[in-house]
Amino acid sequence: MKKRIGFRKLGRTSSHRWAMLRNMVTSLINHERIVTTVPKAKELRRVADKVITQAKQNSIHSRRQADKIVREPAALTKLFEVLGPRYQDRDGGYTRVLKLSKNRRGDNAEMAVIEYVDRPGEVRAARPPQSRIFDALDDVIEKVGIKSIRK
Repeated sequence: MKKRIGFRKLGRTSSHRWAMLRNMVTSLINHERIVTTVPKAKELRRVADKVITQAKQNSIHSRRQADKIVREPAALTKLFEVLGPRYQDRDGGYTRVLKLSKNRRGDNAEMAVIEYVDRPGEVRAARPPQSRIFDALDDVIEKVGIKSIRK
């Protein structure tokens, strides 16, 4: 039975796997969109979402925790000054994994694009967070003159 097994091994030792994920997170922060294999993209999604959550908190402790993962100081600055405020009102789901139709030529591996949502030039527009939808509805309801629908 598969219980309490968290990550895919990806055919690597734990140190190699963690180094690869750290490099990929740094590249994803720099470029906001990278192409990789599907299993790597799914594992990267977990680490990238945790780093964004730390950037949203924007404390000294969260900056030091993110510094353990992100490789470059410029990427860390971008994480806390650009990406953290961008996702301040989103409760999760900061990344999107889209499978590509063509497999890799050498080994026929399934390829995917992993990207941050709500970024300029994204492949597919993301749904707005629930809080943003309710705020827009409240504005419309106030103009009409009805009480708020929130409880």
